[in-house]
Order: sequence, then structure tokens, then C-alpha cells
Amino acid sequence: MLKLLGVSRSGYRAFLNRKVSPTKQRKNAVKKEIQKIYDKSKQNYGAPKITKELRASGETISERTVGKYMREMGIRAQWTKPWIATTKDSDFSKQLHNILDEQFNPDRPNAVWCTDITYIWTQDGFVYLNCVMDLYARKIIAWTLADSMEVSTVIETINKAKARRSTDQPLIIHTDRGSQYVSEAWREATKKMTNSYSHKGYPYDNACIESFHSLIKREWLNRFTIKDYRHAYSLVFEYIETFYNTVRIHSHCDYMSPDEYEKLYERVSDLSAA
Repeated sequence: MLKLLGVSRSGYRAFLNRKVSPTKQRKNAVKKEIQKIYDKSKQNYGAPKITKELRASGETISERTVGKYMREMGIRAQWTKPWIATTKDSDFSKQLHNILDEQFNPDRPNAVWCTDITYIWTQDGFVYLNCVMDLYARKIIAWTLADSMEVSTVIETINKAKARRSTDQPLIIHTDRGSQYVSEAWREATKKMTNSYSHKGYPYDNACIESFHSLIKREWLNRFTIKDYRHAYSLVFEYIETFYNTVRIHSHCDYMSPDEYEKLYERVSDLSAA
């Protein structure tokens, strides 16, 4: 074999006895940690988030180096082409006001919620995901999966949110202008809140919940051939309840999960009150 490969016996023995350099050992060890973090994130994190996780564990490394190693390993964050707006509001209704005005960073939980509906394709037909997000920590505080876009779906979701969270302080609820959100039933369900509406055809006014719906599809749902409602429900539950709210670090939350970020707020509030 050595003759066929053109390798000398001494060269082969030197290769067998050659020790891996400390630099190579460290690189291999870092790559193993990168793979662990990447897999733990359900193969969603890119170089910025993986770098944050490595540094949190005591590793000194640059984002550029992490990106280089990821390219060598053939892994990357999930990505889809960004949506581009083609229309702008031209006839702003006098009755539907944009109270939020793209102020997406409230100083406490339960100050601003936003909500929207998105579709999920299954082999058995479309199902519709309705989520309510608390903008303070970008946490999904309530969600409903339904086989229709009826008003009852959004009412069920907002009632879940109201049951789980405090609405004693002033609260803005922001939505688009969909028929569900201008209905009498919706206004009755949110009568103790301040209703805020996006400009017509301008999704940036509700960018946070729009971004989440893109995220769950890009990072998770698009990987599967979803069979039916039950399959879709189990996937949505797994992503939101066992990953997004509890594990996935978010740049808005100083690279903590939404749950951790809210708990930090509670601890700081308790110390301030003491």
C-alpha cells in the first residue's frame, strides 16, 4: 500500500507518532463546543449567538473565528429571504390609531402586547397560529392553533393572555387591521386595554410579532413535512414552550431567554422595593 501511495516507511511511522499540536487540540475542542451549542439551539444559532454562549462558558474567542469554524464544519444559522414591503398606507382611518408608533421597548412587562395570525401549511390543509407577545422580553404569553381564522380564535388567545398575566396597569394591545381585530367581540375582550393599530399595508408597525412568526417557520416548521393539525400543534408547542420562551437567547434580552429576562426584572424590582 505504501508503494502504491508513494509513501516511505519512515514517513508513515513519523505520521503515526506525530502528536496533535496544542493549537489544533484547542481548535478541535472549540469545534465540539460549537456543535453542542448549535445542536442545543435546534441548529438555529449563528456565529453571534454561539460566540455569546462560548464566552459565557469562559472561552475567549472572536465572532469572526466562530464564523470561520462554522464554515469549516459546514453549519450555519437558518435563513430565508427577507420580506420586502411593496405598499404603504394611503388612507389612514380616523377611528384606528397607531398608539404604539413603533416604540417596541417598554420598560416593564405587561405594558405592551402585540398579536397577529399566521398560516401554517399541512398536508391536510392550512392551520392558523395566533400568538400574543409581551414586548418587554419578546415572550409569547399565549397562543392558539386553529383550523380557521374566525374571530373566536383571537378571542380565545387574548383570554388566555389575560388569565396568565396582570392587566392592572395601563396596557397597549397592538394589532394589524384584520377583520378579527376590528370586530365588536375583539373590542369587548380588550376594553380595559388601549387598542393600537398598524397603518394599512405596513407590517413594520407590528414588526416584533411578524418577526416571531417568520422565526418559528425559518428555524423550525420549515424543516418538516407537516401532516395535519395534531402534528402542527406538537411542533408549535415544542418550539414555543421548550425552546423559544425558555432556552433561546435573544439579542434584545441581553442574550438571555425571554423567561430569564423577565425573572431578572422581577429580582431587580424586588430589590428596589426592599
